[in-house]
Amino acid sequence: MLITFVAVCHLLGAATAVSALMAARSAQGTVAWILALLLVPYLAVPAYWTIGSVRFEGYVSARRGGDSRLRRSLRGVAERAEPFRASLPETRGGIQAVERLARMPVLTGNDTRLLVDGEATFQSIFQGIEEARDYVLAQFYTIRDDDLGRRFQEALIRKAREGVEVRLLYDWIGSHRLPDAYVDRLREEGVDVAAFRSSRAMIRRRFRPRIQINFRNHRKIVVADGRVGWLGGLNVSDAYLGLDPEIGPWRDTHLRVRGPAALGLQLSFLEDWHWSTGELPRLDWQPRISPDGDEPVLILPSGPADPVESASLMVHHAIHSARARLWIASPYFVPDEGLVAALKLAALRGVDVRILVPEKADVPLVRLAKMAVVEPLVEVGVTVLQYNAGFLHTKAFVVDDRAAGVGTVNLDNRSFRLNFEITALLMDEGAVARVAEMFEGDFHRAEPLTLEELAGRSVWSQAASRAAYLLAPLL
Repeated sequence: MLITFVAVCHLLGAATAVSALMAARSAQGTVAWILALLLVPYLAVPAYWTIGSVRFEGYVSARRGGDSRLRRSLRGVAERAEPFRASLPETRGGIQAVERLARMPVLTGNDTRLLVDGEATFQSIFQGIEEARDYVLAQFYTIRDDDLGRRFQEALIRKAREGVEVRLLYDWIGSHRLPDAYVDRLREEGVDVAAFRSSRAMIRRRFRPRIQINFRNHRKIVVADGRVGWLGGLNVSDAYLGLDPEIGPWRDTHLRVRGPAALGLQLSFLEDWHWSTGELPRLDWQPRISPDGDEPVLILPSGPADPVESASLMVHHAIHSARARLWIASPYFVPDEGLVAALKLAALRGVDVRILVPEKADVPLVRLAKMAVVEPLVEVGVTVLQYNAGFLHTKAFVVDDRAAGVGTVNLDNRSFRLNFEITALLMDEGAVARVAEMFEGDFHRAEPLTLEELAGRSVWSQAASRAAYLLAPLL
């Protein structure tokens, strides 16, 4: 019996190793999985089928062939948006590349507002919800049943009582602490609520099976009437207002987009909602130009259902496009070797490369892994600054004076290969200048890491950083 069990385990390990090889997106992670599956299949096989896959095949099927109504909706949005395509020179960072990644054109006729920190962000979001007349779409990775969470709940309920259609989507892992009573009250008051899970078969079940927990929907989106939308780094929790005594001040960034580009946020929500519920609600898809601006904006969703690694390619494209400056803020900075090489090359060709990261980490292993890649970057002229006025959670970048990005993407394996993310690409010089001004303010509250400081770390500290970096594909 024991021999049979061992033989079966090793056969399953070998078969799963082939599956891991065929699904490979990262050589480092794939080699680690294959070795584990062949040597210790008893542990590695259940672990792989829980957290190992990097391809969300079910979502791919639903997007490409599972529902003809969804395909028609996707085509229809692109067709309606075409008259609003921005006329930009191809030299502005390679417009065609990002448009093909987003499957949407850069759209003109928008105005954007940069929202710095939680008070400004949620004041803007709550005002937008209050002004909605037809429907509100809201999606967050984390929702907590605390003061901000209850204010958010009440704002949605008020609109539902007015007869406005309200839909809320939350990630079942990111919001695992959200009590059923919170969701039940929303449903009782007329809010349509769904959880984003890794399997459609689980949609209506009350229990939460632990399977394929790698895939998480990290997007934070609100859309009002298809005309105005919000995205960025903030979730619905008091911590994001800086009220968690253990974390302290919270530095974050959101963006309000008014105009045709808001449809890109709505389209991303529709795909996620359709996956989670099987439903395609009737929404307003007519682009409407903002009376307050004419900014070109592109909304770029990314995730493990994409045919290519959209988030990784977007960041690589930004790095290679930079000629004068490249400023990046990322709370979880654990880049792979390819991204490290691209950053080095940018610095070597004279680009002002600055990476803004938090000094204080909410995930100690990520901080350790970060230190393994910092020293070789600083050696070639990259400036790495540690924000020390609280916890930095901003995900943004600036390329010269031509482009900027604000969204949910971190510079790590999870954002590039496992999470559903979203980014707004800004291509108006005024909007880019506002993002750059925000960076400059943050730089004043940060200290650069020096070679002397990095070289002075103990051997044990350096070894721990290297060991943590080996786990980067799993972080």
